[in-house]
Amino acid sequence: MTPGSRHPHGPAPQSLRSDAERNRERIIAAARKVFARDGLGASMASVAREAGVGIATMFRRFPTKEELVAAVFADRMDAYADAVAVALDDPDPWHGFVGYIETASAMQAADQGFADVLTTSFPTAKALEVRRNEAYEGMVRLIDRAKAAGRLREDFDPSDLVLIHMANAGVVNATGEAAPDAWRRVVALFIQSFEAPARGPLPASPEHDALHRAMLRTNPADPTTPETDTTG
Repeated sequence: MTPGSRHPHGPAPQSLRSDAERNRERIIAAARKVFARDGLGASMASVAREAGVGIATMFRRFPTKEELVAAVFADRMDAYADAVAVALDDPDPWHGFVGYIETASAMQAADQGFADVLTTSFPTAKALEVRRNEAYEGMVRLIDRAKAAGRLREDFDPSDLVLIHMANAGVVNATGEAAPDAWRRVVALFIQSFEAPARGPLPASPEHDALHRAMLRTNPADPTTPETDTTG
């Protein structure tokens, strides 16, 4: 055999690469379906079954759940960041602020997995966290503009955005298909309570570090958490 040649009965390297890529795309498509339906609490094994691959193949492609989450929700996090950019481009700061809240809440309602993503921190998913931080910084600017316009109550804190996402995720998960539009009323109630003039003072907002710890504790994709369902 000449250097670099392969055994005539062995698989072609290009074929192996193609199979690996097909398996990866199949797993991502399956994870989108499973996470949208069941949230991020769904097991890796359930994604493997939906994809029609073995659990070993699953972990070869995505060694941790966070890596799978990052691959599945990269486009949705981009869309979320784009919603903030659209809000900032609105010449009416209050209209932009309200539009962002409604858009982000609708994104959560359409996908239980993304509802979880917006309330969970993924320290090892760097690209996902970069986009989240970019969106957050944009929203801080939008909050300041809405306050300067006299439309947003002065004691609204950026951490309230996280609380809104947490509350909406809870409503979406609790109502499900039984009352799929219930979140709209809850979000409308929130928005009306944010508008100036304030009807009364609010309790102190949670410390940002404490809220970040809460987002870490709710992470169902924590790679330190063992996968208990290993059938596949």
